[in-house]
Amino acid sequence: MSGFQFDLLSTDQKARRGRLTRPHGVIETPIFMPVGTQGSVKSLGNDDLDACEAQIILGNTYHLMLRPGADLLRSFGGLHKFMSWDKPILTDSGGFQVFSLAEGPNNLVEIDDDGVSFRSYIDGSKHRMTPEASMQIQMAIGADIIMAFDQCPPGKSSREEVQAAMEKTTRWLHRCMAAMTREDSRLFGIIQGGIYTDLREQHVKEICSTDLFGYAIGGLSVGEEKEDMWPALEASTNHMPVHKPRYLMGVGTPDDLLDGIARGVDMFDCVMPTRNARNGTLFTHQGKISIKVARYRMDEGPIDSKCSCYTCKTYSRAYLRHLFAARELLFFRLASIHNITYYLSLMHDARTAIEENRFARFYDERKAAHAGGEVA
Repeated sequence: MSGFQFDLLSTDQKARRGRLTRPHGVIETPIFMPVGTQGSVKSLGNDDLDACEAQIILGNTYHLMLRPGADLLRSFGGLHKFMSWDKPILTDSGGFQVFSLAEGPNNLVEIDDDGVSFRSYIDGSKHRMTPEASMQIQMAIGADIIMAFDQCPPGKSSREEVQAAMEKTTRWLHRCMAAMTREDSRLFGIIQGGIYTDLREQHVKEICSTDLFGYAIGGLSVGEEKEDMWPALEASTNHMPVHKPRYLMGVGTPDDLLDGIARGVDMFDCVMPTRNARNGTLFTHQGKISIKVARYRMDEGPIDSKCSCYTCKTYSRAYLRHLFAARELLFFRLASIHNITYYLSLMHDARTAIEENRFARFYDERKAAHAGGEVA
């Protein structure tokens, strides 16, 4: 079907500059996707996201299936219309949340070869998620990019546990492919393998043999050490198809994004910019700051003098500190606008650096600047 295309425009060593064309719009890569867990990027309206220059957002299948539910979303013609968002949407499969929220008496999870049974975190009701069910829910959501249902083992899982999850993920991918019938969406397979580089290499070859539109690297930033994460990522990207988009799931800090780009990743998502914003941590060109500390009580300057977002152009650090201390809801919006803008501007600057064949210098300069800031 026309309207789906990925073009690799330029490279600088392993860093890639691309363009992903979807029916709902064009995505310039590398790109960061703000997380709209329940059909909303927390505290931000669509006009805020437009002002931040967000090109694509992520919706969460697990949460959306529980509330408002697939039937309601289907009746509205999908999440785009329901939330009045006219740009691309990517949905995760729900698998990660099923496993990560499997704590406490109301979230018991039972995994078998066919799928997963679990209880809702909202009311304790019983639910069943299979590869076919995940596809049906994501197709009802109407996402441009749909993720295959996978099993994501914790970061410090044993080799045997990781290998079992890989095998299940591969079997489930083929079931997802058979169940995927929505013509205006595209399916991504997910590569697992934990921190074991040989398993990563094995699984990337298995998953990428399916010739899907794109592929995601899962099972990283889930409790493993950073020094283990990067070799595992490289073992994945080194064997992924060159002319297909690559998505690193759930990562991370600004430095993590730079490290991912340097290893050939095109797409990222993480709740960090909005979650940290709500907790008073703000990312800047000089590192991160904690707006709650006393030194900002009389500070008339913006959060970041190099940032052109609405918050930085309009409000002082002193005012933002006051809003945070007073627990005013406006703080959540203003801080989130800034952090999302910073993440997206970092992606913009990385794209320019790759185009100009100076990504290595940009990487070193930006990481050095980040290291000079205050640690919250």
